Amino acid sequence: MTRSKQAAKSVRDMLLSMAVVCAGAFFIFLFLPNDPDQDPVRPVQYEVEAVTASRAAPYELLAPEGLSEEWRATSVRYRHQGEHGATWRVGFMDPDNEYASVHQADGPADAFVAAVTHEAEATGETVRIAGEEWAYHEGPKYDALVLRSPDVTTVVTGTAPFERLEHLAAALAPRPGAVPAD
Repeated sequence: MTRSKQAAKSVRDMLLSMAVVCAGAFFIFLFLPNDPDQDPVRPVQYEVEAVTASRAAPYELLAPEGLSEEWRATSVRYRHQGEHGATWRVGFMDPDNEYASVHQADGPADAFVAAVTHEAEATGETVRIAGEEWAYHEGPKYDALVLRSPDVTTVVTGTAPFERLEHLAAALAPRPGAVPAD
């Protein structure tokens, strides 16, 4: 077989292979359930995780209470020890499908705030929520509310507008910790 015939055969074989792969992908797409009205966010339960994490956390762990069903928890995680100390995080999609999350850590506050807000900067303005002074931070990716205390830094951040971040911060409540031993 000449070189040009081999090249033509190779090209033909490659095109046939691609046609078979594309046809297979098309049939998979056709037969997989595809409901455009279905919420693409898969909610997670964070309440049990919050109680469990509060027993391990060296600080008063905060988690939202009383949010409407339109707030969908999307992620939850507690790490006993990491780059920023003991960290707690729960993420949400708000009623307008904007991201909002709560983060807490007992490590160095400045590095933690910079990491979870993606370098949002303090504006110098504050808001009083549930008797506490939260500092506004604005950034290119996320805005945030930051509450600093000697034991823990709490950050409410995301793409949601400040009004929603304030609503999430107002819903935060301490979770019961470990029961003291007798």
